[in-house]
Amino acid sequence: MITIALSKGRIFEETLPLLQAAGIRPTEDPEPSRKLILSTNRPDVRLIIVRASDVPTYVQYGAADLGIAGKDVLDEHGGIGLYQPLDLNIARCRMMVAVRNEFDYDSAVRQGARLRVATKYVQTAREHFAAKGVHVDLIKLYGSMELAPLVGLSDAIVDLVSSGNTLKANHLKAVENISAISSRLVVNQASLKLKHSTIQPMLDIFSKAVTQ
Repeated sequence: MITIALSKGRIFEETLPLLQAAGIRPTEDPEPSRKLILSTNRPDVRLIIVRASDVPTYVQYGAADLGIAGKDVLDEHGGIGLYQPLDLNIARCRMMVAVRNEFDYDSAVRQGARLRVATKYVQTAREHFAAKGVHVDLIKLYGSMELAPLVGLSDAIVDLVSSGNTLKANHLKAVENISAISSRLVVNQASLKLKHSTIQPMLDIFSKAVTQ
């Protein structure tokens, strides 16, 4: 049995064509279903539905053989025990620093101000500002990041930006691009060895589908 860890939403929807290229079709839609384990048309392949941030952990410890996770999640996880053979080029966005429209970010950085930064991506933010030599106090939040600068909780946020419409709607602006984000295929290292004859053909098909 091959177990693939996925999260609901955009990543799942954009993964479906890749799964279909490998001849894998879920037997039901995870969005309306409460099931966390989904069977597929292949008796030797099943899908498990987990939080996006938990995908690397399920793969790392062997509860899933493969998974699909954003680079943002993998950077926070550290990628320990994972083989990352393929950038799937799906769920693309950017990790950015954003502030209130009236906040002079460049001036604050030049003057060596100590900034308060709200983010879910603490490790990414810490590494980014450390590389710039900017002193920050990091505030961990799990959602509604745009609210933090508006109510004075933080000077800036570090978050994923896709269209930028949410920033504009909340009178924020992106001031720094940290990295490009897309979803990656991750594989448990032991599974790749023990189930190589089944997993490797999947990797080959995914790779071919991505490059087409």
